[in-house]
Amino acid sequence: MKNYYFKDVTSCEMCGIPSTNHKVMGMRLNTSQGKNPKAKIGIAVGVIRCTNCGLVYSSPQPIPKDIQDHYGTPPEEYWKAHYFEWTATYFKTQIDFVKTRINFSDGMKALDIGAGLGKAMLSFKHYGFEAYGLEPSIPFYERAIDKMGIDPERLKLGTIEDLEYDDNSFDFITFGAVVEHLYSPKLCIEKALKWLKPGGLIHIEVPSSKWLISKYMNAYFRIRGTSYVTNLSPMHVPFHLYEFDLKSFQVLGNRIGYSIDHYEYSVCEIYFIPRFLHPLLRWYMKKTNTGMQLTVYLRKNN
Repeated sequence: MKNYYFKDVTSCEMCGIPSTNHKVMGMRLNTSQGKNPKAKIGIAVGVIRCTNCGLVYSSPQPIPKDIQDHYGTPPEEYWKAHYFEWTATYFKTQIDFVKTRINFSDGMKALDIGAGLGKAMLSFKHYGFEAYGLEPSIPFYERAIDKMGIDPERLKLGTIEDLEYDDNSFDFITFGAVVEHLYSPKLCIEKALKWLKPGGLIHIEVPSSKWLISKYMNAYFRIRGTSYVTNLSPMHVPFHLYEFDLKSFQVLGNRIGYSIDHYEYSVCEIYFIPRFLHPLLRWYMKKTNTGMQLTVYLRKNN
């Protein structure tokens, strides 16, 4: 049984606006809800939307006493054997894009925050970067070194909140599927920004708070007479604490000193909806920027 303490959220993490007038969307259970959450027993927390920047967050925020309660699971329980195989196509699209935006030269330094098994670090090295990473999960950190051959001198064990690098050290930093897990995205992005060289780029992939399918699912729950919503999963896998709007990153940039160099929305997988509707939904989500994932590239101001 995981041990939590609960922290009330008094202001938006990204834009700083007090939470007094934020919109209560509903409740989220500490287990997978399925299609009938009323039939399940558990702990529920509120799901709130910032009315200024669109950030979706839980309040109170459930925080585990030990981060390993969330992320200390052996990677073999997450992934099949083939996931431990690295190929040169891994993260190549993002690396190729960044190289065109930072006037790349061999030996530039890249940092992977939440390095997992170290596959992005292997790609960084393959494509000419000096690769560094940090990873909070003990089992993932160990597998990255033992199974993937990551240099332990280049990979730190710990959270971004606890670790340090020299200021202005890196040309490129990536948070791939990480920021939605962080209890203080502002603090962590601001910290990474210190480690980034002026003009460097930070890459972030997060769940979008405009995802069309979640709106359909929430409407379904309302029709069934419940106050539950499908957004977030703060107390069960994958432990998502936030969903983000593009405006969330725009206003945070004004606060801490970066500009948005590029952004894009990705449709990704479609759940719950009958398969014959998927082509139409994919077309609509692509046209309206209502897909599951938001990707942003942040440039540090000079």
